[in-house]
Amino acid sequence: MDPPIFSVCSSDAGVGALLGAGVDCRLFSFGEAPAGTVKPYVVWNLISGSPENFLAGRPDADGFTLQVDVYAATGGSVQAVTKALCAAIEPRAYVARWGATDRDPTTKDYHRSFDVDWIVRR
Repeated sequence: MDPPIFSVCSSDAGVGALLGAGVDCRLFSFGEAPAGTVKPYVVWNLISGSPENFLAGRPDADGFTLQVDVYAATGGSVQAVTKALCAAIEPRAYVARWGATDRDPTTKDYHRSFDVDWIVRR
């Protein structure tokens, strides 16, 4: 099982206005965007996860913790994308941690990080 972050965010109008919609949404897994990706963009990776195990029978859900990183050319854009992502994600999962707000030392891109805890029914 995988967390549905791409399907949830890529179908949200607020996220789509900032990152593109559907298959063109600039939200990438494995913590890495393709070279030359237009800003703003978002990458996410799986920090941890586990099935909801029982003594008898198979698990009926999986729990995931994701790290989400927003990159943009301006601080205002990073904030707007973060707000749109949270509006799309929070009805379905929890923002569990606010992380770094900084600038990439090499590219000088603005950056915001946060973690999401997601429970996905099988």
